[in-house]
Amino acid sequence: MDSTSYTLYVRCGDERLGAVPVCVTRKLVRNLNLRVRGDGSVVASVPWRTSRARAQEFLDAHAGWIAERVSRKAERQVESREAAPSPAYALWGCEHRTADGHTPTAAELDELWRREVERALPGVIARMEPLVGAHASSWQLRAMSSRWGSCTPARGSIRINVRLAAYPPECLDYVVAHELAHLIEPSHNARFHAIVARAIGNERAIRARLRQPPATA
Repeated sequence: MDSTSYTLYVRCGDERLGAVPVCVTRKLVRNLNLRVRGDGSVVASVPWRTSRARAQEFLDAHAGWIAERVSRKAERQVESREAAPSPAYALWGCEHRTADGHTPTAAELDELWRREVERALPGVIARMEPLVGAHASSWQLRAMSSRWGSCTPARGSIRINVRLAAYPPECLDYVVAHELAHLIEPSHNARFHAIVARAIGNERAIRARLRQPPATA
């Protein structure tokens, strides 16, 4: 705060407010002015030659006005927080909200999605392996930023992105079938797509869905 500004305190007679700080700034103005900002802070501008005693007198004379405006701002802020929806996150293609208003961190979401995929994956594998006609020797779950899945055909190992749990369940089905198909055909040629089509009839629609945001309200 520069030398043109200083802080005075006003007792408004409201124990909830206590002594309200007011930022007073000397300016090239003719009158003493008072304002309550949107965040509830109080500011005043006074002519250059106004003494601190005169500024304090002015503020004390408007203590009731200050108390009313500050209280009103505080009430509106509380109402706004109460009206605001709790943070949302995506789970199996639907939007969910936290019960306590907590915003999940990226790590917390990855852990939630990991548990969900871990729970769902055995059933998906049991359905997709016979349809595709391939069997993986190992499965791993990873939080990946650029791939939904990957595989190493020589080892028969497949890795699945835990973030698929944010998307509808059929997306996990598709990625599992896609990676299983790569154990038979490493490239994305006509044979590969024919293999995937044995398990997933709407392959193109699901690929398009994976390019969209994960959840719908």
